[in-house]
Amino acid sequence: MHVTVVNTLALGLLSTLVVPVTSFWRLPCKVPIVVERADPVVNPGKVATHVHTIMGGNGFGFTMDYAQAKASTCSSCTVVKDLSNYWVPTLYYKAKNGSFTSVKQAGGATIYYQQRVGYEGEPLLAFPEGFRMVAGNPSARSFSGAVDAQAITYACLNYHGPATKETNGFPTTNCPDGLRAQVYFPSCWDGVNLDSPDHKSHVAYPKLYNNGACPPSHPKHLISIFYEVIWNVNDFANDWYGNSQPFVWSMGDPTGYGYHGDFVNGWDVPTLQKAVDTCNSNSGNVEDCKAFELIPDKQAEGCRIPSSVNEEVFGVLDALPGCNPVQAGPGAAVSNSDCGAPTTIGTPETYFTDLTVSKKFEYAGCGTDSITARVLTGDHESNDKMTIETCVDFCTGKGFSIAGLEYGRECYCGNSIGTKGAPIPGVMGNCMMKCVGDSGEYCGGYAAISLYRKCGSSCENVQFGVVGNSTTPAATESSAAPSKAPGNALLVSPEVSPSATSASSEGAISKATPVAPIATASESSYDTTPPAGATEVPSGTNPGVSASTTASGAAATALPTAESNVTLPSGWSSAGCYSDALSPRSLSFWAYWGEDITSSGCAKYCDSKGYTFAGTENQGQCFCGNELIKAESKPSSECNLPCRGSDEEICGGGARLSVFVKSTGKTKKRSHGHGRVHYLGLTS
Repeated sequence: MHVTVVNTLALGLLSTLVVPVTSFWRLPCKVPIVVERADPVVNPGKVATHVHTIMGGNGFGFTMDYAQAKASTCSSCTVVKDLSNYWVPTLYYKAKNGSFTSVKQAGGATIYYQQRVGYEGEPLLAFPEGFRMVAGNPSARSFSGAVDAQAITYACLNYHGPATKETNGFPTTNCPDGLRAQVYFPSCWDGVNLDSPDHKSHVAYPKLYNNGACPPSHPKHLISIFYEVIWNVNDFANDWYGNSQPFVWSMGDPTGYGYHGDFVNGWDVPTLQKAVDTCNSNSGNVEDCKAFELIPDKQAEGCRIPSSVNEEVFGVLDALPGCNPVQAGPGAAVSNSDCGAPTTIGTPETYFTDLTVSKKFEYAGCGTDSITARVLTGDHESNDKMTIETCVDFCTGKGFSIAGLEYGRECYCGNSIGTKGAPIPGVMGNCMMKCVGDSGEYCGGYAAISLYRKCGSSCENVQFGVVGNSTTPAATESSAAPSKAPGNALLVSPEVSPSATSASSEGAISKATPVAPIATASESSYDTTPPAGATEVPSGTNPGVSASTTASGAAATALPTAESNVTLPSGWSSAGCYSDALSPRSLSFWAYWGEDITSSGCAKYCDSKGYTFAGTENQGQCFCGNELIKAESKPSSECNLPCRGSDEEICGGGARLSVFVKSTGKTKKRSHGHGRVHYLGLTS
């Protein structure tokens, strides 16, 4: 593929270069949009050889071009005009018994854009339309010392210990604060080809892999990009064995030398060139570049696409997805095939239940919710048998036309929806939590609500994504539905308007054209800042309730009680199990939620904020307050869910709070909301 470079070069020469050589910005990509065996650069139109963790625009697909990237309706990265895709292999832990467990990411990725020229006054160029490239060699199993091998590095993070030197292969000690995998891309271009057969020959590294002059064969200097992805390897700190580190990349690489990255340009080129020419800060903060309009974090976090390869890539696996036996080298890895792994691009996974025929309800999308400003303000219930159907039946029986589900077990009703919580057209959202009453259905997520509305003159579920990048899922029950909830991007159809607020018997969420608006940064009205170590739920995890297992497949021990194994701050004690009124919450301050929630951590956090009550709920929610509102004491058996951060502690249940209280030397009222006030003794 070739390109005429006159326009790109002209953009770079419009202004005199005034950008300091140390100027750069960091582009936050908040979450992966999908994790699966897809690679439109190396394996276009096919299931890829190994699993990738993919960030960026939802135009991503098994085959894609610049136009498709630009047609994205959202991105998990936070600059509005960047709809590029960035991807790397996925990390797994290899257990002693030969099984593999997916390693969680800390967020998505940080993409560094660095303005490094080879000589003073050299024009620095934005990536041209249609540009793509690959850095690294997935077959490498030893360090060659070449410049492209030097571009692969690892940082073993330990924020409370001495700094350690970066390595080109996997570190050989545990990394308490994460393993940061890094790949630096070539920044010199031949000025002609947008791609090449090996996806590398059209580009080259400068004199040093990350700086210096370009070679004569590749004279055009591009903006430099550098990926950082952090993996939570400390989750396996106690599971090392033998005399080598236990992690492998998804292509069967236990050395780390085969790490690599892919880039497909989806930038609005004039915007990127303006940033290259004018963003002269060395702070690294993307906010300091005035050439950019930014997407709120919550909107970027909701940009997902479902997978289309019918295989498991998360949890404990017997083998790495695809045909990827572990090969330690030192010679180059040999490709394998015909191992029985899926080779077909299937129907994309759907994260909703089709009720268009059985209930005459249609899926309206995934909204966002807040305890201080509920999306649906009608009746509600919560139980451990929750399904989409039972929620719709409950709301219909109460006379409501909209039903919403959240946290796997909560059901809310209404006839209209608030502007702030409405689904954003083109954004799939984070409604990826299994219903506790049916593991084949999805009932919202953390502060994410699955919305269903009563059908009107038409009855059609919303769909997401970009035309052409995958097959289209069933829109109605009359169509064939996939047997497994998988996912790549879906075909765009009329979406839900975020500004529809009027009530009607047909449900007050109106349909609109699929143009994704930019939400305001103030939409989230509650504090979700977690204490150190708490993170939000990453893509692909299953927050549903199930017996936890170890990497060897052994069942977890019996559930602890709410009081056992909890380390409380001085002066705190357990108060037992209580109901949560939900609307309003019995503890009014929503502290944080996520993968690392424990009752110990929640109590410590609430204590640090000056609150006298702490409560955990639904495995992964922490609440604080100074009184319990409309709460009833419940048997301890109803607080029965292990914390997501430690299955040695209990974190409440469905609409049940494990409550902890600080002794203040005073007696504090607790209102049950039934015309009577009870007291919870706080005297020491």
